[in-house]
Amino acid sequence: MNGSLYRLASRTATGVALCLAGALTLTASPAAAQGPGPASADPLARYHRQHLDWKSCRLGPDDATGEELRQAGAQCADVTVPLNYDEPDGRTLTVAISRIRATDTAHRVGALLLNGGGPGGQTIGDPPWVRAAMKQVGERYDVVGVDPRFVGRSTPLDCHWPTGSFIRGAGSGRSGLDRSVAVAEDLADRCRATRGDVLPYVTTRNTARDMDVVRAALGERRISYLGYSYGTYLGQVYATMFPGRTDRVVLDGVVTADHYSPRLLRGTEPANRHALRGWAAWAAGRDAAHGLGRTPGQVLATVERIQAAAGRSPLRVGGYRVDEQVLPVVLLNGLSQDNDAAYADLARAVRDLRRAADGRTVTPSPWLADALGFLLTGSDSAYGSGQTAILCGDVAAPRSPEVYRRDVERSRAAYPLFGPVTNNIGPCAFWDPPRERPTTVRDDLPALLVNATGDPRTTYENARSLRRTWPSSHLVTLRGADQHAVYGVFGSACADATVNGYLATGRLPAADVTCDRPSG
Repeated sequence: MNGSLYRLASRTATGVALCLAGALTLTASPAAAQGPGPASADPLARYHRQHLDWKSCRLGPDDATGEELRQAGAQCADVTVPLNYDEPDGRTLTVAISRIRATDTAHRVGALLLNGGGPGGQTIGDPPWVRAAMKQVGERYDVVGVDPRFVGRSTPLDCHWPTGSFIRGAGSGRSGLDRSVAVAEDLADRCRATRGDVLPYVTTRNTARDMDVVRAALGERRISYLGYSYGTYLGQVYATMFPGRTDRVVLDGVVTADHYSPRLLRGTEPANRHALRGWAAWAAGRDAAHGLGRTPGQVLATVERIQAAAGRSPLRVGGYRVDEQVLPVVLLNGLSQDNDAAYADLARAVRDLRRAADGRTVTPSPWLADALGFLLTGSDSAYGSGQTAILCGDVAAPRSPEVYRRDVERSRAAYPLFGPVTNNIGPCAFWDPPRERPTTVRDDLPALLVNATGDPRTTYENARSLRRTWPSSHLVTLRGADQHAVYGVFGSACADATVNGYLATGRLPAADVTCDRPSG
């Protein structure tokens, strides 16, 4: 299970990928001034010119990610970066990277840096499947996965939370939001008490600065970039802070800067309702296998009955107690990938939850067990801690609980299942103010944008909005799919070929491209 917000963890990711957007003004930084030059002119010279010690990515016999990287021919290295770019001679961090080198060196384009989203998601393991999606054009690139600062194999951040995500529903009454306020404040307090010294530096802008150190340490004048979900926002910030240092840029599952904020899911309610109805139609067509109802309406009624039961008393699912604040997050978590495998996982989970609502003893299916373990234990505390620190460090959130209470009540009327989730309070309401202003993203980037029309996390309107903002870019639309992240993930030959054509030639399509969902 992948507990991310805007995250693509693998080709079959089914995590809670949520919607971000927002940015205001750009402030200068040492890293944004000049590229590598004479040591006296470059305050970051020791970082830009560092020697990278490439080694095996496999950390031990149980390291599945490392083994996959090894089999793909990747090597790994640690890049040293400053904690605070205003004090480059001070405390340092490590940023972990992986690389599959180009084999067609005669036609080498350069390095393609990856970010799979989150924020806070690991990317170091992504080069093998991205390299496969690139087909022959991948031979011309060094494909580089980067775990951002305080993520994955980079210098870690863990606030020792009892959960892997701050996201919860507000429940059905006033007491539900009151509980949400208490939980959010407790999570913020834990981070302040355990890692308050680094929290001001856990930001997208600093991640972009780290990317430019990686670029220089790799010996590249410019980098190409492939970002998914939150990674599309990171790509926009990097290209804005370091103009002229990007070559070919692909942004898949678009996050727009004017909506990026800690209130990640606001505005995605219609798309998530549409995705839920699409899943219900799929499940109704397979009632013999899953038994959730023979019509979409019956399937949705089953979901409503489970939510009502959880509101009366938490459902016992294995060793977990699932209440009305957790249940809609589980459902939301199953709605980012539009394929039979992901839909079947969600159907089995709903069947288990229905049995629990009926008072039966339930051993959760593997997907549901992973989802509940992520939400209700501290096994992925580091993920939730890092993700939240990035969001809170980037953009300030409203501080008054009454703002959230008002928004929850307004949304609940139209979207009773997901509205209390998408508008609920989080730890950023209790975080210290961001150290820097958000980035005012440039409006002239020539990039290839990719989005599905039914994306329930980074909605299609985001991509259309950015396309209007960037007339020098073009948009690849996957029509008829409730899918988050398309290239190399969904299986659209049309979309994949368009992206690969751009990566091969550096030329955007002559016009926007629309790809229909494959039949069958």
